[in-house]
Amino acid sequence: MLQQTQVATVIDYYNKWMKRWPTVQDLAEATLEEVNQMWAGLGYYSRGKRLQEGAQKVVSELGGEMPRTVEALLKQLPGVGRYTAAAVGSIALGQVTGAVDGNVIRVLCRVRAIGADSTSPAVTEALWSTANTLVSQERPGDFNQAMMELGARVCTPKGPQCTQCPIQTLCHSYRKVSVKQEENSTKLLGKLNRVPASLPDIEDCVTSGTCNLCPTEPWDSQLGVLNFPRKPVKKAPRVECTLTCVVTRPGAGGDGEYLLTQRPSKGLLAGMWEFPSLLLEGENSEMKQKGALCAGVGRMLGVRLDKGLLQYVGEVVHIFSHIHQTYVVYSLCLNVSGDGGKAQSTTRWLTRPSLQEAAVSTGVKKIMKLYDTMEDQEGQTTKKKATNTKSDGQHKSKKLKDNSTNSGTRQLSLSSFFKSPKQET
Repeated sequence: MLQQTQVATVIDYYNKWMKRWPTVQDLAEATLEEVNQMWAGLGYYSRGKRLQEGAQKVVSELGGEMPRTVEALLKQLPGVGRYTAAAVGSIALGQVTGAVDGNVIRVLCRVRAIGADSTSPAVTEALWSTANTLVSQERPGDFNQAMMELGARVCTPKGPQCTQCPIQTLCHSYRKVSVKQEENSTKLLGKLNRVPASLPDIEDCVTSGTCNLCPTEPWDSQLGVLNFPRKPVKKAPRVECTLTCVVTRPGAGGDGEYLLTQRPSKGLLAGMWEFPSLLLEGENSEMKQKGALCAGVGRMLGVRLDKGLLQYVGEVVHIFSHIHQTYVVYSLCLNVSGDGGKAQSTTRWLTRPSLQEAAVSTGVKKIMKLYDTMEDQEGQTTKKKATNTKSDGQHKSKKLKDNSTNSGTRQLSLSSFFKSPKQET
């Protein structure tokens, strides 16, 4: 759970997970649907799937016993990579091996002044080799946890606390900062600008072109130790537009039901449930969009639907790690309960409480929030119209009554005018 996710976010998920599946046997007996439901909102859903697959393998093939070495963890359990195997091996099993996560990468790159792309194969192998050399023979688990904590609390991505760092005297990056400060001082004093012989100049490695660990760009004095580690420029996320339809119908108990469809078992959000959706390719008119979406919903339900029934709701933006997704949301209200045709096996109707508990992504929750906002606005508009209609009726009734009274008064006055003096007496 902690892979690519902060501790504060994970705690609540972890507690609920362990309460429901306290043992590997319990998790092995769960369904993927239940796992996705518990993982909903945490992101990177393949992690939950692999965790369950690992539990099933431990129970069915390994006699309920976890592998006891780093090599066995890597080989026998799906989803266990180099870092997970090393962390479990050192912390839980006491194996002497280094563990390199994002925090450790940052610490080692700064300590060793490694300025090349920290994701490159050469740097990756150098970091693992260094970690394996440094790890304590007596307390490997404690050492690895200490390295990770050092990166998380002191040697942070921004604003590192160098003055509080326990390994400051060993840090080449910190020494580099000190040297640059000394150079600036000597320039101000008009003295000879020299780099102490005890510290090799990184620029010498750059110009020689022989080092695959040194920076490919000049040192930036304003960044200081933040020159390390260097990461490649992130590729811009792919931009996608998806048409989505919130389909509702009256439920048997009087509550509304929502149509959901299950995503494929592989790929993005595998096995999760979502509203009927269609990836928009190219620039199509609104009528074509509505037609394609309506036809897709109709195929799911085994019926033909009129695209005129679709109502535009709005747009929702959701950012994945590699996709900038815009959902164009429509709504469709079916006025009859029941299946209304032969639905596919990957579709289901859910009540609102069931939808809130289902294995749905954060994007689906955003869409539902937008839909609820539209429903509230329409409800307020309808209520306002009803109030105005009632008020108008009362106003018209009062006006007719007033007109009747005024008419009688005018009629009385006219009758009096035409009366003869004799009649008046």
